[in-house]
Amino acid sequence: MSKQRIHKIGEEIKRELSDIISKDIKDPRIKTGVISITGVEVSGDLSYAKVFVSIYGKDVDAGKVMDIMKKSSGFMRSELGKHIRIRHIPELIFQQDTSMAYGDHINKILKGLDTQDKEE
Repeated sequence: MSKQRIHKIGEEIKRELSDIISKDIKDPRIKTGVISITGVEVSGDLSYAKVFVSIYGKDVDAGKVMDIMKKSSGFMRSELGKHIRIRHIPELIFQQDTSMAYGDHINKILKGLDTQDKEE
């Protein structure tokens, strides 16, 4: 299967998972706007899809949210099967994407340096 086709399937999975999370997951600990699917990497044989999840909010326990996502993976996979037309829906592997938090941290450091320069 071509890399372009695999990428296209990954994008479709990303779009559908975002929709499933916002509309079909009933757990009150997962509020709309708290979770964002930032990317999906699909293996060449379509057996696995690594789903990168970014979690927002200071009062949100990221560990609990990731546990809920992992426990809901079977449900999400079956829902994907209803919306995506491929023979085999890949197994979903959720991984927290901390790049947004890291970027925030770097911005705070840079702003702190900028403030120090202005004071001197």
